[in-house]
Amino acid sequence: MNFDLIVIGGGPGGCAAAISAARAGAKVLLLERGKFPRHKVCGEFVSAESLDLLRHLLSPAHQRLISEAPLIPRGRIFVDNAELAAEISPPAASITRFDLDSALWDSCIQAGVEAREECTVQGVEGMGPFRVKTQMECFEAEAVVNATGRWSNLTRPATRTEARNERWIGLKAHFREASAPASVDLYFFDGGYCGVQPVGSSHNGSGIRINACAMVRANVASTLAEVLRCHPTLLKRSRGWTPLMDTVSTSPLVFHDPEPVQGAMLQVGDSATFVDPFIGDGISLALRSGELAAECLVSLFRSERSLEQAIAEYCRLYQERLAHVFRASSKLRNMLRWPSLVRKPVLAVLQKTPAITKQLVKMTR
Repeated sequence: MNFDLIVIGGGPGGCAAAISAARAGAKVLLLERGKFPRHKVCGEFVSAESLDLLRHLLSPAHQRLISEAPLIPRGRIFVDNAELAAEISPPAASITRFDLDSALWDSCIQAGVEAREECTVQGVEGMGPFRVKTQMECFEAEAVVNATGRWSNLTRPATRTEARNERWIGLKAHFREASAPASVDLYFFDGGYCGVQPVGSSHNGSGIRINACAMVRANVASTLAEVLRCHPTLLKRSRGWTPLMDTVSTSPLVFHDPEPVQGAMLQVGDSATFVDPFIGDGISLALRSGELAAECLVSLFRSERSLEQAIAEYCRLYQERLAHVFRASSKLRNMLRWPSLVRKPVLAVLQKTPAITKQLVKMTR
């Protein structure tokens, strides 16, 4: 079967690419190895900058996902016995991946995308046109977008090699907390961090659903319970929590420079680069890169440019519009690796200068 575009991976980045291309008139096939709905390790923080794009991508039946989402107007950072707080303006939103992925998948179908679940891609051949092999069929397309995430059988060998150096894992669960603050709270400790924010309402009178999502070195903790014990303030807070789901986990987490293209495939979301979760831009980066990939490919489908030209344009615009997120992530990660004796005086200054603290919190969005 022939398509203009095959998108591999049905997360936010893949769905954004599929919806945008299909609405522009392209014949699109979306392949997802899993099945929706499902829980994913994710901070579930949707920055204000990407809410308009998400609203545009979702079909009318799913607009309430945004309108009913809890707003996050404040951010707090807990590190070295210090607390830094700042306003998030305009506020972000908190949407569970369980709901978000399902809504985007259905919006793909409503946009005319041929979407197939439980369909694992075994390989991609060619440099345009492409042959995409699954366990049952082969498909052909003018272009391919890789949205399989930070780790799949399409991950380049060099990135796989990097995973052996230092093993990081991700952990997430939802809890009920009686009086959760309307803020995204980041608890940092040596070897990792845990983010906590509300993801539900308290209208039923039984408390608020919160998301606790951690990234930690495997030699520091391997369970969420161990993570909670790594930070005294977080441990004290968590004693009032009631579990609402089993913990989900993922590994390895590998940091690398952005790779917008592999071979002749455009890469979006975590396939292009894995950004530190505490930046809070993972979902935004996926949505924006997916839309950008489709934007660059549409002229190919209209025979207005070659695939090589579309790839060059995507690389240029990715660096121009999105790569700054990776740079901010790297700077903050390096700062948090400073010895405690160096960090503490810096934190003391930040506590006395709200303007700088506000900028720091803004960098984590």
